[in-house]
Amino acid sequence: MARHHRGVTSQTSGGRDVAGVLLGAELSDAVVSFHEAVGALLGLSAADHKALGIVRRDGPMSAGLLAERTALTAGAVTGLVDRLEAAGLVRRSRDPQDRRRLVIEATAGPSEEVAAAFDALQRAMAGVTAEFSDAELAVVERWVRATTQVLRDQAAALAARP
Repeated sequence: MARHHRGVTSQTSGGRDVAGVLLGAELSDAVVSFHEAVGALLGLSAADHKALGIVRRDGPMSAGLLAERTALTAGAVTGLVDRLEAAGLVRRSRDPQDRRRLVIEATAGPSEEVAAAFDALQRAMAGVTAEFSDAELAVVERWVRATTQVLRDQAAALAARP
């Protein structure tokens, strides 16, 4: 049986509905597109912009931790940090607790243009959220948390492949 909802067609086969997979793929595509557009404001790729966001949100961290958080190799993170540092968005500095270790830290908050893009997103998402009851939002939150964990686990599994 096929159903069509907001541009997503789901197939029920053997009692399994793949609508969640299709909606998740559509959501993922939209998120990547948004971050690609925001990254372009800074002359960055979506991956570079997301890594910058991790450093801004979580504070100074080692390249190893950034590699873990982004599921990138150490070499890829070195290139990524080089690009962010050349753009003046991060710096490498000594870890105050272990001077032998370098940490990556953001040099400043987002530009006005990037902040405006996220403010507009936040307003638009508040409008979407307002359309749902607390019970519905609880279900959405559960799905997003579970989906986020699956994505992190799958990224880590792929990164760990020989």
